[in-house]
This record gives sequence, C-alpha cells and structure tokens, in this order.
Amino acid sequence: MIALIQRVSQASVTVDSKTVGDIDHGMLVLLGVEKTDDHTQIQKLVRKLSNFRLFSDEEGKMNLNIQQVQGKILLVSQFTLVADTQKGNRPGFSRGASPEHGEAIYNDAVTALTDAGLDVETGQFGADMQVALVNDGPVTFQFTF
Repeated sequence: MIALIQRVSQASVTVDSKTVGDIDHGMLVLLGVEKTDDHTQIQKLVRKLSNFRLFSDEEGKMNLNIQQVQGKILLVSQFTLVADTQKGNRPGFSRGASPEHGEAIYNDAVTALTDAGLDVETGQFGADMQVALVNDGPVTFQFTF
C-alpha cells in the first residue's frame, strides 16, 4: 500500500460534473492498493494518518496531527501509485491489486479511519475523477506500508 498525503486548505473530487467529496482544512490522501495488501496495512495507515504531525502549531512548527486541528481527510483511490516505472517508457501494474481486492481494501480503509474517529470524505473507486486541491505549504509525504 502506498499513500501520498498532502496537507491542504481545500480539496475536492468531481465525477461526471458532480462533486462526490469535498473538504476544507485537512489532508488529501491518494491511496494505491497492492495485491498483497490486507488489514495489516490498513491498521498501519490508520495509525499513521491519525498521529502524523504535519499541521503547524502557533510557532509554525509541524507539531499537530489531524485530530488536533479538527481537519478532515479526503481519501481517493489511485492505482497508478503502485506502478513500476523502472523499465521502459510504459508503467507496469503487476503489483497492483485486482479491482475487486482494491475496492475491498479501499472501503475497509474508509471504515477503519471513520471508526478511529476521523472525519472522512471519499472519491469514487474506479471512476474517472477530477481531483482539485490547494496544497498548503506545499506539504506532501509518501508512505509505504
């Protein structure tokens, strides 16, 4: 599982000209699911997103987590994050989860984040999505679980 986290002042996902997910202050999480991913990776994701300090305190230091700033998470599936780009000029997706497995892991991640008390909005799994964001900082981190 690969997660690309961006601290945002605003982010949204649109599908067929309809907004399906929208947040203000928080984090946009682009999530790539690999074929070997299971609940172990989901629990690691929940712990990291809950506790990772990427928000600034009153002194401008990254000392606050998502819950301390009452931020929201916009979780968007993005299978291209797990692409192999080392050979040639075309990405390979052999590490990526099947659509069925990817969707199950993605949905379980949404549930686990919500159960952990986080405020979560989502994209639409498998859809052609337009993602808009204002990256605050910019601040971007990549995690591999």
